[in-house]
Amino acid sequence: MSSKFNDMRRGLYRSRAGLLLGVCKGIADYFNFSVLWTRIIVIVLMIFTGFWPILALYVLAALLIKPEPVIPLYSDEDQEFHDSYTHSRGMALRRLKRIYNNLNQRLQRMEDIVTAREFDWDQRLNG
Repeated sequence: MSSKFNDMRRGLYRSRAGLLLGVCKGIADYFNFSVLWTRIIVIVLMIFTGFWPILALYVLAALLIKPEPVIPLYSDEDQEFHDSYTHSRGMALRRLKRIYNNLNQRLQRMEDIVTAREFDWDQRLNG
């Protein structure tokens, strides 16, 4: 994999293996920091600044940070599709429909060639 792709892959995501919405684990993974210390920092901030402001920031972060991809992304195309899906599911569905229609048209053309009368005669005479 290219270094450009590795830089893109290191985006900030909520971890699917986190304890509570995956925010602390996602932040720890992004900054290459221990998840235990990240959680301790959040708890200390809750104690010293009040419970509700930090809880509100935590919930806001959980809503704004994209979830980690379910399967690993191995290429720029995979990353692009994941980003398009998480930003706009409608756009991703239109893209999939366009790909499906393109494949369907190609199959239809192949079927038309194989089932044409000229193909049958060419096979009989040349085959």
